[in-house]
Amino acid sequence: MIVLYVALGGAIGSVARYLLSTAVHRYTEAGFPYGTFTVNIIGCAAFGLVIGFAEHRIDLTPAVRAFFLVGILGGFTTFSAFTFDTHELLRASAFFRAAFNAVGQITLGLVALWIGYAVAKLV
Repeated sequence: MIVLYVALGGAIGSVARYLLSTAVHRYTEAGFPYGTFTVNIIGCAAFGLVIGFAEHRIDLTPAVRAFFLVGILGGFTTFSAFTFDTHELLRASAFFRAAFNAVGQITLGLVALWIGYAVAKLV
């Protein structure tokens, strides 16, 4: 049943990402991904709010957590999950792991994207 909550939340988050990103791009200059930037920052803030409330204010069931965190915010931006994972490593004083996670995912993500793009051009 939780998978259905994740799927529903993912649909909501993906549509929200599209609508917000499109709106931001409409009102900003070309040359920088303002829409993606905005979505990622808002997604990180929303992830922090949900986790903060879950830890300090309200008890969220696994289904509700999955709906909001994995579904809506996962569909809205996976950057929020990446940032939360890095935050948790920092909270655990795993500074090397946090740095490796941040630098590694960004660097290897860019390299993987470039390789995928290059392969697609060749095929």
